[in-house]
Amino acid sequence: MQDNAALVARYLAYVRFEKRLAERTVSLYTLDLEKLQSHADAAQVALVHVQNHHIRRWVAQMHSGGRTGRGIALILSGWRGFYVWLGREGWVTSNPVQDVRAPKAPKPLPKALAVDDAVQFADFESEDNPWLEARDAAMVELLYGSGLRVGELVGLDVVPSKTARGWIDMQGAQAHVLGKGNKQRGVPVGRVALEALARWLTLRGPMGTLGVGMVAASETNAAAALFTGRYGTRLTAQSVWQRLKRRSQQAGLASPVHPHMLRHSFASHVLQSSGDLRAVQELLGHANITTTQVYTRLDFQHLAKAYDAAHPRAHAKGGKKDD
Repeated sequence: MQDNAALVARYLAYVRFEKRLAERTVSLYTLDLEKLQSHADAAQVALVHVQNHHIRRWVAQMHSGGRTGRGIALILSGWRGFYVWLGREGWVTSNPVQDVRAPKAPKPLPKALAVDDAVQFADFESEDNPWLEARDAAMVELLYGSGLRVGELVGLDVVPSKTARGWIDMQGAQAHVLGKGNKQRGVPVGRVALEALARWLTLRGPMGTLGVGMVAASETNAAAALFTGRYGTRLTAQSVWQRLKRRSQQAGLASPVHPHMLRHSFASHVLQSSGDLRAVQELLGHANITTTQVYTRLDFQHLAKAYDAAHPRAHAKGGKKDD
């Protein structure tokens, strides 16, 4: 019977010389199998006798020790490959890692601006060309004021048509957009956003270009898109990301702002003020309420910070929290 170290050495030689894996990959496999061997030695069990319950116990130990779900998943992948090889070599009859999964990593909370930062960003006026400033200001107001996705924003047309993916009803104060799953929805547009849109439409002109004689797009495309680039082409999502990042730097914000951050800020701030999760779901166009529930965690964080900062019983003397 091969001992644990000898089996691991044989497998590493196999992946290095027969499978010709990159040296970096072999190094990672080595670290993963050193962990496996360490666990097996501590449990006084040969690697060929490791069972499913051993693997599950070791996964729980790694998780309680602070290792992330993603890190554990990568380790399990290395172990799983080792036992596939052991099976082909006739050392084991089943793979003890086969049905073991890493703990699910908690979904990171979406990044949202504080209310003051969001207002500072929305109120900021750059020294760019007035045409660009009016366009960018209108985009910010729609992203933060109506919670649009960036794809919904750049899909807007000036007027409704059979081919339009979305448009703004200035009289009805509503944005009609085509969201995920080709689902249409109407979203309220606030007074400030309507004013910003009116300024932009005045400067935009019929061809949607920055200057006369600069039309590079077809007349139909130039006339249709609500938000255009300098030469009349429909603005892309990537361009919006770049413009917002630049604008947030000019506005003096600590972190660069991207379109989805404004959508998150919209949802979080509406929920903080109203507490109406269903309304936020409808405004965002989420098919499932569980998608929207992430904002309740953001809202709780906001409340917890306010409590810790303001309530006299939030902390006991000496900095310890009360039981």
